[in-house]
Amino acid sequence: MLCAKHKTGLVFFPAFDWAISPNHPEREERLLYTQDQVLEEGLLDIDGIIEYKPDIATIRDIQRTHFCVPDEWEVTTESHFISAGGAKTIGMAVMDKQVERGFALVRPPGHHAMRVVHGSRGFCNINIEAMMIEYLRTAYKVGRVAIVDTDCHHGDGTQDIYWHDPDVLFISLHQDGRTLYPGSGFLNELGGPNAAGLTVNIPLPPNTSEEGFIYALEEMVLPILADFKPDIIINSAGQDNHYADPLTNMNFSAQGYARLTELLKPDIAVLEGGYSIESALPYMNVGIILAMAGLDYSRVREPDYDPDGIRQGREVTEYIRRLGDKVMTGWNRRDETRKELQAGKTFDRRRRSIFYDTDNILEKQEETVRICEECGGCWSIDTSSDGRKRALAVHLPIKGCAACRETAYQWYESADPKTFDLALLQDRQKDRYLKREL
Repeated sequence: MLCAKHKTGLVFFPAFDWAISPNHPEREERLLYTQDQVLEEGLLDIDGIIEYKPDIATIRDIQRTHFCVPDEWEVTTESHFISAGGAKTIGMAVMDKQVERGFALVRPPGHHAMRVVHGSRGFCNINIEAMMIEYLRTAYKVGRVAIVDTDCHHGDGTQDIYWHDPDVLFISLHQDGRTLYPGSGFLNELGGPNAAGLTVNIPLPPNTSEEGFIYALEEMVLPILADFKPDIIINSAGQDNHYADPLTNMNFSAQGYARLTELLKPDIAVLEGGYSIESALPYMNVGIILAMAGLDYSRVREPDYDPDGIRQGREVTEYIRRLGDKVMTGWNRRDETRKELQAGKTFDRRRRSIFYDTDNILEKQEETVRICEECGGCWSIDTSSDGRKRALAVHLPIKGCAACRETAYQWYESADPKTFDLALLQDRQKDRYLKREL
């Protein structure tokens, strides 16, 4: 009998009752074809590949990660709880050493969901990877976490959640934001002043193929991971870089995704985007599963796979090499960047407008972060959107120092009822979430 080299856990949740619309690319068929392919190839009959059933995430799981305005029930459905629960199930199986690696093939996706949530953006309501990570940090005391997002769209939600966290490295390989939603993920997006340099964006040009992706992985991602030395590696495994994807402009393939997975060696992968439902997704997912399990994936090929036809041009290759030099320069001078961003400041502030394209909501934010040498710094967000409650959301990091703790509670307790409808506090040290109606 065929035996997996690395014991690998799988969770499937197609979300039969959730879709943007019956004909939208984000619908249950995204995973139904993959399930059929996995069964047809007999992957679940391989010794060492184990299927788990998804647990259901809880309100507390959401509250560790998000500030939902006006509340969690308003911005989620049952499918979101099960999708996040599926990722959590795989995370627990890996941490409990039931398996070495795990892949959560679940939907709805989550990597566009930011720390504050007023609705859905980029098909995402809650960030299922971040919810899993925050649960693992609390339940298993996981220290340094690396997230490598390989979705074609920039993982702006995950970036936002960990913008100020010096214990989480976020790397995103994606199609250049000048050519694709959400229009972000540029080299100068490096993280907040207390975690500068730990956000690493690699915006690849359209028509990048296997050569470019693997080059970026070997010359940028892997050296950065080796330097950071994470305790766990999470792959936001979006598959819309495929040459057949209807929403993007890249030339990756099932063979490329499998090779990337083999090299990256993620402890946990969580499905994100990927909308070539019949002609690509089943093959990519089978390739990723085989690579995670340490099995031969060389025969996994799409019916129309033509490596010469999707090969990137010389100008793309040269562009990516120059990009690599800039990325590594930014990484190597991250300490200097942090000092520059902190210089002479007690607090740092930024204002943003965030558009929820799925729900047509415009959010206004003003963020204040305390500059801190001891921790990631406490911070607050004044958040509002048309027709919704205005909230003051305060975050105390999981390793928050005494001064940041005092500041965070002062902000929360002194929220002005003439200005705000809600005051919210995420105390990650004590794993509690406080809410006051003002």
